[in-house]
Amino acid sequence: MSKRNTQQNKQAARERLRIEREKQAKKEKARRQLVVGGAIVAVLAVAGGIGVAIANMNEGAETKVSNKQWKSDAKKKAFAKPANTGGDKGAEIVIGKKDAKNTLTVFEDMRCPVCSSFEQATGATLQADLKSGKYKAQFKMGTFIDENPQISGSGSKNALSALGAALNVSPDAFLEYKKVLFDAKNHPDEREDEYSDDKLLVEIAQEVKELKGNKGFEKNVLDGTYDKWALEVSKLFDKAKDEGITGTPAFQLNGEKLTVGGDNPPMTPDQFTSAIDEKLKK
Repeated sequence: MSKRNTQQNKQAARERLRIEREKQAKKEKARRQLVVGGAIVAVLAVAGGIGVAIANMNEGAETKVSNKQWKSDAKKKAFAKPANTGGDKGAEIVIGKKDAKNTLTVFEDMRCPVCSSFEQATGATLQADLKSGKYKAQFKMGTFIDENPQISGSGSKNALSALGAALNVSPDAFLEYKKVLFDAKNHPDEREDEYSDDKLLVEIAQEVKELKGNKGFEKNVLDGTYDKWALEVSKLFDKAKDEGITGTPAFQLNGEKLTVGGDNPPMTPDQFTSAIDEKLKK
């Protein structure tokens, strides 16, 4: 079987798993429990009125790493920061034309389903604005989903570390890799900690031209070279709580929060562009 067919089969398998999980989640809402083969495999929790099912039944479950274990392992590693970073310990990720007068701050978590929706709908608009010099973007990546005791895991931090490996290649590789990680065919349900699997992160990276077959990038992902750096990056996100950032995605233009319809983030291209242009008029 060719390598391409193998990758296609893996993608098809993940898609079948995703569809099955969605069906199971719907059943759970109605029956308050999930029964598979006569055995209960979901642990139900309630957070903000939303039933959360946590199941560890997908392929490769043995590759999952707990939140506590991931952080413990990361702290034991030597610190390394990717190229194309700035600030203390390289925790600042700023991409775009250096002479751009405006700065858009983007707050995201790699396990966040709404961030995934934003990327799919409006990511191309953001990238076009970066290329035109309308603004440069500072990315503040959170890992709060990993920290939620009712979900937990290490996928947010692990994917952020992998993004560091992409950023070490180039800013464009970072943007493109983030795009494919948020793509509908790749992005897992937030309750499934699939991005804790290094091999999956490397496999998805083959969709990015600069990362495909890039042995240096792959080694950095598999070795967790930027694990400790990822923890430093997430600290910047945590500080944003003092600025009224309580969830993801969220956006600030020159320090002012962008919202529509109250306190909601602009999600569509029209909403996003209008919110930015309104701030630029001031």
